[in-house]
Amino acid sequence: METSGRNILIIDDDPVYRRLSSSILKERFTVFTADAPSAGFEILKNEKIDYVICDYRLPEMDGLGVLERIKTDYPHIEVIMVSDSGNMDTVIEALRRGAVDYFKKPFTPADIWMSIEKTQRFTKLKKDFQLEKNKSSRLRQWVDKEVSIQMIGESPAIEEIKNQVRLVARTPDTSVLIIGESGTGKELVARGIHDLSARRDELFGAVNMSAIPESLFESEFFGHKKGSFTGAIADKAGWFETTDKGSLFLDEIGDMPHNLQVKLLRVLEEKKYIKVGTQKEQTFDIRIIAATNKSLEEISNPKFFRTDLFHRIGTFIIHLPPLRKRKEDIPLLVEYFVEQFSEKMAKSNIQVAPEVFDLLQGYSFPGNIRELRNLIERAVILCKDNIIKAENFGIINKLAHSAPQEEDSYDLQEVEKRAISKALDISGDDQEEAAKLLNIDSKTLSKKMKQHGLL
Repeated sequence: METSGRNILIIDDDPVYRRLSSSILKERFTVFTADAPSAGFEILKNEKIDYVICDYRLPEMDGLGVLERIKTDYPHIEVIMVSDSGNMDTVIEALRRGAVDYFKKPFTPADIWMSIEKTQRFTKLKKDFQLEKNKSSRLRQWVDKEVSIQMIGESPAIEEIKNQVRLVARTPDTSVLIIGESGTGKELVARGIHDLSARRDELFGAVNMSAIPESLFESEFFGHKKGSFTGAIADKAGWFETTDKGSLFLDEIGDMPHNLQVKLLRVLEEKKYIKVGTQKEQTFDIRIIAATNKSLEEISNPKFFRTDLFHRIGTFIIHLPPLRKRKEDIPLLVEYFVEQFSEKMAKSNIQVAPEVFDLLQGYSFPGNIRELRNLIERAVILCKDNIIKAENFGIINKLAHSAPQEEDSYDLQEVEKRAISKALDISGDDQEEAAKLLNIDSKTLSKKMKQHGLL
């Protein structure tokens, strides 16, 4: 038992019990004694005390009064009460006011050590809990900081988004549909809605709807019992159970197959589900936040997405503008990312050359803020003499010095096709090298090449 360096104060007006307690504890603790509350408070004022053993019957005031004052003035000190009354009402009241344990007179050394060990275990658990609480607090601060990435800006478009997020967060369960291109920060806006809402202390779950196989839909969302199907080696809670009372973010909902849309709609309407392998219905209380990179016209087209499900998830619609529609926010985002990656890579005083802002504001950013973030990370790695220059932006810098773009250059598909073609030219048709230049993986590049007829 770790007891070295611990100080104990015994407050007891009976000299026999005071000496007995002290003789038992002094082997492992530094012991202070007081025969009255006033003497005890004087010791507390001048010494660093970890534990107090306090008798209930005392002159000047009773033990409950002493306990209350100690927990008010020195909340970190754990108090063990001692009583010879045998009155359980007194014991219960002492525990209610903050005592960690108690034992009765007459007592044995074993009684004291058992109480001390219990108190030390309680103290350790309390410290562990506080550490986890602090981690949770830091995590929330990190989430808030990450959410602010997409909310950085002073453009009218982003100010309107901030206002919409604040408004819808005040409602308890209004479903939200976030529409925006890939990389605009849909999940982080969803987290912002959750963190500003009354559900903030409950779980935020995020599911990529395009990545869930049809055969596992019920298991993923409703959960299953062990042995309910091949591979069900243990009980599993589904998303509706784990995020109950919280928020569930359904990303890429526009890519759901029609038959799964029917199942999802039925559950959202009834607010009930049945876990696979059981017959019992379970209810849930969840705010649904969905997102898609499809346009409003596409997601509301019954040929591609059920109209009734669209209306169920789209009570409140937020349109996230692409970065090319709020270019005035690019300098603020650049400064934010430069600071973030400078700290991460232990590089100090990194400066951004003025031509970089002109270069980036002249680029269309088909990958939006995610692409900007990746470009800045790469530039921070590549920059020399702590100055980020246009030459650190590879393909964008080369594109800026190629033939002038036509008036329709901000058509996303055309810009994307032109950027891919240019990257392939520069890399000598080496797809892996072209993917690196474009800050995407080779599988994504291959898919986009097929879309644009470049294969």
